[in-house]
Amino acid sequence: MAIPVSFSSAQGVLILSALIAIGLALAHLYAGRLRFKRIPRSRWLSAAGGVSVAYVFVHILPELSQHQTVLQDLGKGIIPYIEHHVYLIALLGLTIFYGLERLAMSSRNRLQRQGQGDITSRSIFWLHIISFAIYNALIGYLLLHREEQDITSLLLFGIAMTLHFVVNDDSLREHHKHLYDRIGRWILAAAIIVGWVLGSGTEIQASAIAVLFAFLAGGVVLNVLKEELPEERESCFWAFVLGAAAYTILLLAL
Repeated sequence: MAIPVSFSSAQGVLILSALIAIGLALAHLYAGRLRFKRIPRSRWLSAAGGVSVAYVFVHILPELSQHQTVLQDLGKGIIPYIEHHVYLIALLGLTIFYGLERLAMSSRNRLQRQGQGDITSRSIFWLHIISFAIYNALIGYLLLHREEQDITSLLLFGIAMTLHFVVNDDSLREHHKHLYDRIGRWILAAAIIVGWVLGSGTEIQASAIAVLFAFLAGGVVLNVLKEELPEERESCFWAFVLGAAAYTILLLAL
């Protein structure tokens, strides 16, 4: 059962969120030491992807539905129209990260044909890293700005995002090789902390939180499924299913 927020538990949420932010940063810094197999794809990565997707569909999307209902009372105009359609924002998040993935793959293929190695160009590397830095900062910010502000939901969010970062880290390292290890992972780790700091010192409207959550949902779904679906990945379907099923049961039980 969720632990209701009081003055003392609110302090606990703040401290726990800081610890989770540090843990998420460390996931980027040290996930490379785990050395997961890519082909066939590691069962652990497939299971981690299943957990992330389960969190989106069982927790985040129902929360977006609640936001959608609340936002019906807003006025007319471009911004309210977008806020009324949070699922379009989720689709936008998915589309943006799909485009980033296609750019990275095209860059790697072009440089391979030119005999420069299986790596992206510097410009694509920086585009990828800046985009994921914003994504990570958003997650860090949302550690303190979610619909359910209690320790239980925060732990569930932290677990799902930590495993999601392990999946993202493996993908980014595959695209950018030594550049990611030398520069990229440090930027992404710092972005999480920056997002948390901003979240601890600022407060935005519930409508804006809905939009941020929607964008995050689309990004998580794409960043997981792009690693699981390609046939050449030889992904482990049952590990993905078990990860998704186990975390779904945990989410429903709590």
